[in-house]
Amino acid sequence: MSNSTTPRIPPRILAIAGSDSSGGAGIQADLKTIAMLGGYGMSAITTVTAQNTVGVQAIAPMSAAVVAQQIASCIEDIGVDAIKIGMLHDADIIEATAEALVGVKAPIVLDPVMIATSGAALIDPQAVEVLREKLFPMATLVTPNLPELGHLLERNLTDSSQLADAAEELAHATGAAVLAKGGHTSDQRIIDILYLPGENARAVQFDHARIETRHTHGTGCTLSSAIATLLGHGQPLEHAVRLGRNFVRAAIENAPGFGEGNGPLGHHAVRSLSEPG
Repeated sequence: MSNSTTPRIPPRILAIAGSDSSGGAGIQADLKTIAMLGGYGMSAITTVTAQNTVGVQAIAPMSAAVVAQQIASCIEDIGVDAIKIGMLHDADIIEATAEALVGVKAPIVLDPVMIATSGAALIDPQAVEVLREKLFPMATLVTPNLPELGHLLERNLTDSSQLADAAEELAHATGAAVLAKGGHTSDQRIIDILYLPGENARAVQFDHARIETRHTHGTGCTLSSAIATLLGHGQPLEHAVRLGRNFVRAAIENAPGFGEGNGPLGHHAVRSLSEPG
């Protein structure tokens, strides 16, 4: 007879990203999201930043060897069911991360973090090509926002009508599914396009009304780690994206209002998705 009180084993989620000293984005947002969605969070910190809601005041990257060892230490002992990759900073860290993940059989959600909401550059420009060559082919899903998508495709993208074609182009270039995020447009509704490549290639549109708020610091980090956690729970990709977007929306609606600038989300207040089926 089964014991109904036996706790469910949480999926093991590894977040590879930079640290945000103010807690709104990066590793801190990842671990809050993973915990709220019932996952067991682990981290490989790539960069330490001094930042807050008004900007990034300092950036200090870790050595590539230390990043690789953090990844190996987690995977070799605890194991991993899904991986989220965020800020990687430079080519050495990108190459070390790719090498450390060779042979790992777990979905990888790659958020190509390049520019902070405040406008500060978060990756060495010369590292973008290495990111494209080394990590994009390993990814299950890539989640660029509109400026990042334009940077990756080397053209100016400004309108949500450009999202579908751009997502398809990047997906065919990398082999990964692409979630093109349209939050940087001026549309009244937030429109995101998920392009799924392969034999039955298709595009899926998600949208919701824009929430008028300045408290959106860490939305990309939160979304990518939410999707990774849901994939770790065994959710299909399209459904993981749908639930992940719902989580982010609820976290924005429950933002605590901290800081003078672009404030953090209210991860702590989101309860409805903490036990995904």
